[in-house]
Amino acid sequence: MLDHCVPWPPEAAQRYSASGLWEGLTIAEAVERTAAAFPDKLALVQGTQRFTYRQLVEHSRRLAVGFLDLGVRPRDRVVVQLPNTPAFVFVYLALARIGAIPVMALRAHRHAEVRHFISASGANAYVIADRVNDFDYRTMAAEMKAAFPALRHVVVVGEPGPGQVALDALLAPPAPGDAARLAAVRPAPGEVATMLLSGGTTSLSKLIPRTHDDYVLNARLCGKAAGFDASTVFMAILPLGHNYNLASPGILGSFYYGGTVVLAKGTDIAEIFATVARERVTVIAAAVPLIVAWLASDEPARHDTSSLRVIQNGGARLAPELRARLRERFGCMPQEIYGTAEGLINMTRLDDPDELLLESSGAPVCDEDEIMVVDDAGNPVPDGEPGELVTRGPYTIRGYYDAPARNAEAFTPDGFYRMGDIVRKRGRHVYTEGRRKDLINRGGEKISCEEVEDMIVTHPKVKAVTLVAMPDPVFGEKACAFVIPHEGERLSFDELVAHLRAQRIASFKLPERLELVEAFPLSPVGKILKRELRERIALRLQREAQAPAATH
Repeated sequence: MLDHCVPWPPEAAQRYSASGLWEGLTIAEAVERTAAAFPDKLALVQGTQRFTYRQLVEHSRRLAVGFLDLGVRPRDRVVVQLPNTPAFVFVYLALARIGAIPVMALRAHRHAEVRHFISASGANAYVIADRVNDFDYRTMAAEMKAAFPALRHVVVVGEPGPGQVALDALLAPPAPGDAARLAAVRPAPGEVATMLLSGGTTSLSKLIPRTHDDYVLNARLCGKAAGFDASTVFMAILPLGHNYNLASPGILGSFYYGGTVVLAKGTDIAEIFATVARERVTVIAAAVPLIVAWLASDEPARHDTSSLRVIQNGGARLAPELRARLRERFGCMPQEIYGTAEGLINMTRLDDPDELLLESSGAPVCDEDEIMVVDDAGNPVPDGEPGELVTRGPYTIRGYYDAPARNAEAFTPDGFYRMGDIVRKRGRHVYTEGRRKDLINRGGEKISCEEVEDMIVTHPKVKAVTLVAMPDPVFGEKACAFVIPHEGERLSFDELVAHLRAQRIASFKLPERLELVEAFPLSPVGKILKRELRERIALRLQREAQAPAATH
């Protein structure tokens, strides 16, 4: 395995292989196996772009050879920052084919995050779009290349900038020696295949090394729990760089079972449901803000949604009443998916009774997933009692990449990953209640309070700051900054946002409310009582919402 990664103990790895959980397949080979069975079946669709499984494999193989010609080698880390387009799929499979390791940045990430990803991973290549909407990624990439001498290659989907390479230029015609070249660099199934990003609960995201063996298993088990088969038509709307849409079950789960992947072009409701009707979509991977918007809109009723069998929800818990309304409105099953990019995935099953289907956050997708709910001392609590969820298993990592100090905090000595979530467990089903980690979940996007606080406190008017979650009916949570200004200073919300934008962080991390205070509530040992601040802002929002009604 790649240096600075923590492997599974040999006895566990042997058991997972012997039982068939680990199939000994690379990610690219799993897709190629499906292509051999269904060569002419439609694999990937976006608008008028349509690719069969044969074309998917041929295109990604040609691109894999192009990456080799460029100088990308097995175990090289490659930061991939692309929107949801067929190019994302081709790039991902091409890198997997040659054993290079994609580091899955999101489209919304900006200079601060990308700089961290390159530095932490030691990446020597960066794949980007030329521009998306009003943001030019080529300019940012040029800054990164100047800052990191080891970053040798910038590959652009679209028009490259100076010193950059167009992705299309890597697509050389097939040559007789290509198969031998690709066979020579075939990665071992136990090698790292992908680096996902942690939720960033403490400062910037940690890198999560997923192997071919464990990630193929992840996709296979999640696809099975979702009822995927060759008739599945799966729609991806949220970023493909997320574990949710990549392999839980996502596009890799679809490819494993021979389904068709439909990439939505955006979140416009009319376009989404026109695509559902046109492509006969059977499964949509959604999130709370999308579902809330769909249920509040008349637009879905204007389209034929009779093909829909399942609407999945991931990233943040969907309230039971909304799950029931989904089933009633669309005549399909709601499916809750709760898990972590570090491994464990829980899913409600399509044949669960309503008590589980509508109320729970699901059960582990694998019988070998070990889960416990523990108290602050690490002792298991009885079923039904709240505690922190800890887990280990055949697709849950044993450590972050090159992060021994973080690993000592996040993993127990016997290899259980501390998820940081407070849950209740009844049998194998879990019911989420909150977090121990200092993190804001904005519609599935995780915001590290510490990261944003560290940036806010550099403003010359700010004496102290703490960031907390405030409730939001659409996104679940948004960020509210409580700031103690320096004496005689008064910070405006616009000044705060401008200061953060100047540091070029992702827009979803920006606070959406500012509260100026003279002091923070403190515990006897001087710790900021964030719970009191969360309660304070929630009450204030409630009063503000009621104020107009009170005047009539």
